Amino acid sequence: MKVYKNFLLIALLLLIHTKAFSQDKNLYVFLCFGQSNMEGHAKFEPQDTTADNRFKVLEAVDCPELGRKKGEMYPAVPPLARCKTGLTPADYFGRTLTANLPEKIKVVVINVSVGGCKIELFDKNNYSSYVSTAPDWMMGALEPYDKNPYGRLVEMAKLAQKKGVIKGILLHQGESNTGDKEWTLKVKGVYDNLIKDLGLKAKSVPLLAGELVSKEAGGACASMNEIIATLPQTIPNAHVISSAGCTAVPDHLHFTAEGYRKLGTRYGEKMLALLGHKKVGIK
Repeated sequence: MKVYKNFLLIALLLLIHTKAFSQDKNLYVFLCFGQSNMEGHAKFEPQDTTADNRFKVLEAVDCPELGRKKGEMYPAVPPLARCKTGLTPADYFGRTLTANLPEKIKVVVINVSVGGCKIELFDKNNYSSYVSTAPDWMMGALEPYDKNPYGRLVEMAKLAQKKGVIKGILLHQGESNTGDKEWTLKVKGVYDNLIKDLGLKAKSVPLLAGELVSKEAGGACASMNEIIATLPQTIPNAHVISSAGCTAVPDHLHFTAEGYRKLGTRYGEKMLALLGHKKVGIK
């Protein structure tokens, strides 16, 4: 009888544990990282701030002025990165998905990005040496992530995995690595680490990488797009998102708000296709 009672107790504990950490297969989680264009450079406008109950952001930093706490989910209205950042491709990526996916599906983004950084900042084995030489102006962005953006991204992703399923990774980075022919291998290192550290299967988690401001738009780093275009040769499940027709601000490095909307929509369209859905439009 005692053995039977112990068995029931163990079974009950397992049931409680499983229920507490069961994943909702209809909660799609997407990881976003990069530098300033993914962080969000343009000022958002009223049309960008309409909340969608099916689109959430898992906050990666504490933002008391916004009433947000690290590790908690909130309606995905900008800013989606740090507390005072702007519009990002992730905004219209999520809006495009919820507008076209079945209503039972919800979307969560986690955005850990640092303006001006090289891809080396997300190298989990060598980031500390990069941080040690980072300029003072970058430290303000690094400190909210405890100077370890990769570690924070993984930390938040693991929290999200208790509730939903990671479906993809979004990257917008490269301006600070312009001309670096090793960039694709460095990105692969970050991608492979994320797959391993989060227990994912690469075939099921595509990487979407956006082009920089195009040559036609006067992009200061447009030459990097030739290197970005080769990423699928290094990462089979990588897809490049075109920036053609995405307008830029006078610095020729960052997109306008309209440029971010268009680029984010394209990220969303590609993900919809990979998920087996067709785009209808943003409601």
